[in-house]
Amino acid sequence: MINRKFLTQTKKLVNQIGILQIGLGPLGLKINQYIEDKKSMKTVAAIDINPSLKGKDLGELSINKNSGVQIKNSITEVENIEDVDVVILTTTSNFASVALQIEEILDYKLPIVSTCEELTYPWKLDAELASSLNEKAKTNNVAIVSTGVNPGFLMDTLPTMLTAVCKEVDHIEVHRIQDAQSRRIPFQKKIGAGITLEEFEKRKQSGSLRHVGLTESMEFIAKAMDWPLDHTEDVISPIIATENIETPNMSISKGDAMGVRQIGKGLVNGVEKIKLVFEAAVGTGISYDEVLIKGNPNIKSRIEGGVHGDIATCSIVLNVVPVLLRSSPGLKTMNDLSIVSIAN
Repeated sequence: MINRKFLTQTKKLVNQIGILQIGLGPLGLKINQYIEDKKSMKTVAAIDINPSLKGKDLGELSINKNSGVQIKNSITEVENIEDVDVVILTTTSNFASVALQIEEILDYKLPIVSTCEELTYPWKLDAELASSLNEKAKTNNVAIVSTGVNPGFLMDTLPTMLTAVCKEVDHIEVHRIQDAQSRRIPFQKKIGAGITLEEFEKRKQSGSLRHVGLTESMEFIAKAMDWPLDHTEDVISPIIATENIETPNMSISKGDAMGVRQIGKGLVNGVEKIKLVFEAAVGTGISYDEVLIKGNPNIKSRIEGGVHGDIATCSIVLNVVPVLLRSSPGLKTMNDLSIVSIAN
């Protein structure tokens, strides 16, 4: 019997994959530039809720040339929806907010790649809502996944993959240490670079200053390892400048915050099984990504210089697209998918 769904997906992979981009902030526009460099994909429609962008040509915002794609404010305004094969959703870090957007997209029976950090593993945050999205995706015969450099790869998918060569694993520790000077300005602001310690504490208490997704990465690892976590910790503190720092984008005074340190711990029966250390600060000059696995055998994997977050996020979002088209329907995690880079 001919599998018509497989034939349809294969056709999409042979021809250009039509992309609907929703969310045209700095990340969305950067992804658009990457799509322009690919032979296998093309942005065919674009949406942003900013009314001032409506009717503008997408290319004028990202690639400085006419693209023929006029920005809309809503999916209901997209006239060529039949040309869309996949939605790339880069709008919010909040699961509840992105779920509303996903539900509307699913009405059009379109698969979705999101960059929402809380969506990378949402079952602990809101199991009922996650199950609802999973069922609606299955009903509409499409898949959903959220990914990025972190969460999505470096502090969850990568360490989980490395355990595949271990007979047994007792403990997983991951360090992501970044000099944020080369990152986007919104990222530098998100980590609190350049603010006073008093302001840092205010933003921490309000929840606006944190690396979103550290808890989701711990839950992702725990699920993959079949470790029933009874407790998680997520402790945030400032990285304090010991001297004045000047960059092309900001001035940081001695004693102010130059970034954030966030440590997550996952415990089983009171014993630490997972430790995630995230540090991002402007002007440290130090960057690396490291995975330490205690088990049989012990494993230490270190990427000197670290993985550039913006490049990696744009790349993994696009590399997951053809894999998602071949996936069974439902709400997926990166552990459900096998990602191979598509160079063209």
